[in-house]
Amino acid sequence: MSSMTAAIQPQRPADFGAAGTTRDPAPVGPSASQHPSVAARHRKQLGTFAVSIPFFAYTACFLLAPTVIVIVGAFRTSNGGFTLANFSKLFEANTVSAFATSLLVSALSALIGAVAGAAASYALTIGAKPNGLLRRVVSAVSSVLAQFGGVMLAFAFISTIGINGVCTMLIRQLTGQTVNPNWLSTLPGLITIYCYFQIPLMIIIFLPAVDSIRPQWREATENLGGTTWQYWTRVAGPILTPRFISALLLLFANAFSAYATAAALFSQRSILVPLMIQGAMRNEMDPNQQGFAQVLAFAMIVVVALVMMLSHAVEKRAGRWQ
Repeated sequence: MSSMTAAIQPQRPADFGAAGTTRDPAPVGPSASQHPSVAARHRKQLGTFAVSIPFFAYTACFLLAPTVIVIVGAFRTSNGGFTLANFSKLFEANTVSAFATSLLVSALSALIGAVAGAAASYALTIGAKPNGLLRRVVSAVSSVLAQFGGVMLAFAFISTIGINGVCTMLIRQLTGQTVNPNWLSTLPGLITIYCYFQIPLMIIIFLPAVDSIRPQWREATENLGGTTWQYWTRVAGPILTPRFISALLLLFANAFSAYATAAALFSQRSILVPLMIQGAMRNEMDPNQQGFAQVLAFAMIVVVALVMMLSHAVEKRAGRWQ
């Protein structure tokens, strides 16, 4: 009987003490298997930081440092003192005219480039395969032409439709008509030249946005009785409009900061702000012109910064559709 009682008596758990009280569990620390993962994560973070050091160094040397030098120099005299006199010429008639011309050329070239580039992007989307030969060729050519500017671009236009250009001589021989030799040195000629690299840049920027429009959305609109106008105004338009505006602002900033092409065409006239900065920097008669040049550069930085802030706001709004 006692053996049966001992057999059915519950065994004392191992975590109970002699008095029947529970024992405190042993503190559980990080196991040895967790330490390698923590160390690996730290090594990965250090590796990422080490890889990004050249980028931050490049940005600091060629973007941040020149910006700080320009901003500080705009408020300094030739002797190193603080002054606001450098801003006195900012509101003169020739300076205001140069800013107005720069804004006009940038706005018109950006608008023409944005519209033409958007149309070309849409034509590529509906007329070429995503991985087809035509699509790859246009993308490659656009990538090259978007970076083709400066003196080389000005020389290409002068040798083509300049006073003794190939096309100018051919037109004269075939029709007897003479192209205006000063056309390239006018604002319409400059805008035309700027569009040469603005349109390819727009294709590169806007083509991914057009690719994001799914064909099923148009089919759904047609199945629900919607028209083409309703599709573009209520479906595709609200999606593409923020991207279009953002690309337009980027083209504006790209044209506003262009210098070498205009300098090659307008060597004796400072009709744009970059050309006025060039003239002020080369002026050796008036030492205060150096500070005025930095004021003009500072004003350009402000304009480009405002445009980029507006572009960021538009891009943030466009991100809601992603």
